[in-house]
Amino acid sequence: MDAIGSSSGGSRNRRITTSSSAGNGGSRSPLCGGRRRVVATKNDGWSNPLLANNTVKKLQRREITSNRHRSGAITKSVHRFRNFRLTERYDMHDPVGQCSLVLPLLMRRAKVIEIVVVHDIVFALASSGVCAAFSRGTNKTICFLNIYPDEVIRSLFYNKNNDSLITVSVYASDNFSSLKCRSIRIEYIQRGKPDEGFPLFETESLKWPGFVEFDDVNEKVLTYSAQDSIYKVFDLKNYTLLYSITDRQVEEIKISPGIMLLIFSRGQSHVPLKILSIEDGTVLKDFNHLLHRNKKVDFIEQFNEKLLVKQDNENLQILDVRNAEVKEVGSTEFMTPSAFIFLYENQLFLTFRNQTVSVWNFRGELVTSFEDHVLSHPDCNTNNIYITSDQDLIVSFCKADNDQATDTRAGSINISNIWTGKCIAKINSSNAMPSKDEQEGSSSNKRQVEVNMVEEALEDITALYFDEEHNEIYTGNSNGLVHVWSN
Repeated sequence: MDAIGSSSGGSRNRRITTSSSAGNGGSRSPLCGGRRRVVATKNDGWSNPLLANNTVKKLQRREITSNRHRSGAITKSVHRFRNFRLTERYDMHDPVGQCSLVLPLLMRRAKVIEIVVVHDIVFALASSGVCAAFSRGTNKTICFLNIYPDEVIRSLFYNKNNDSLITVSVYASDNFSSLKCRSIRIEYIQRGKPDEGFPLFETESLKWPGFVEFDDVNEKVLTYSAQDSIYKVFDLKNYTLLYSITDRQVEEIKISPGIMLLIFSRGQSHVPLKILSIEDGTVLKDFNHLLHRNKKVDFIEQFNEKLLVKQDNENLQILDVRNAEVKEVGSTEFMTPSAFIFLYENQLFLTFRNQTVSVWNFRGELVTSFEDHVLSHPDCNTNNIYITSDQDLIVSFCKADNDQATDTRAGSINISNIWTGKCIAKINSSNAMPSKDEQEGSSSNKRQVEVNMVEEALEDITALYFDEEHNEIYTGNSNGLVHVWSN
């Protein structure tokens, strides 16, 4: 998505949380390229970490190359990640910068939950709601994006259509109950003037369980006002309202390239569904999908013409909505994941379950199991995962392997090929240290400081971003530090 995961959906591209589909039981947050959803919460405050903040990296459109070309790309990728080192560190807790406000949120350290890189600016968002902008050119703080002392920023979205950053925030003055969106041009941030932005969707009441979802693939914004039970679709290019959906029986909306799936309140043995054109809301298909009675629905997901339906302890059903053909995958073979990432151009999807990642196609076949890619965090937080724009590599924070020294708590940054499942590169506390030649002339104390810094940077990574243009990996940790890895 871009989906920013929420209690009901998933974006950009990322955070995995359990969705809730009223009447359908629990469902899982799908994270699809180019989509991000933020959901208002019941109780949000200073001591409450960011909730429902899931992000998946933007997945660009491309034509899939042949295996012959892919093998060449794999070789190129191995060299691309060779000799990565820790090259820079930013501190979000450093109140110096050019912040004109004394932010109460800086009173304590908080973990980094989201990193976005635009041009030469590194944006880092902490669970406390503080968002800092760092210059990659000067390696100094440019500004904080919080323009009011009581502002808690929940999520970020880069709008490439107008080169601006959208912040989604809640405020103490509103008891942290309503989402407020704001657009800030990147040039204003470069000048240290985030207050020169402007508010978005001021007419919308985005209180819990309302939400806002940014869809980069279709260039649309979806909002839900729970107060009025109205969904609205806006143009992401100029934020104009395109159309509204006012049917109170709609329980959830899922977005796919070109279409939207409307999920209605379920009956005893079926769930009503509609497929709409996302451009103008025209109904393309209206049908019922049969369900097992008295079984909760784990998830219903739309991927182009394919509909994925899974009920508790039942087989996965893959329905082709064009001809009603159904493919089933056994419940012991496909168990309900905690999250998805849809690879639109590859016609594949990734599932996350019990710290493992698997790749499936829409014939219900397991395409790839990763040989060395055990995720470090059990909650499958996709803040620690990046999919490259070619959709061929996955970069994740993983558990250290058995060969690594047992006296360190550090994990590793693993880069694996999505097609083969092989780990093509790894950044860990052993290979990210300066070589002996590079350390020549350094004192033993300095060398030990470097060792400690690398191990600390790899101990508890809470956010990860790969800047493909500059070939740099950015990681954030639980102490509010952002580290830069490059070769």
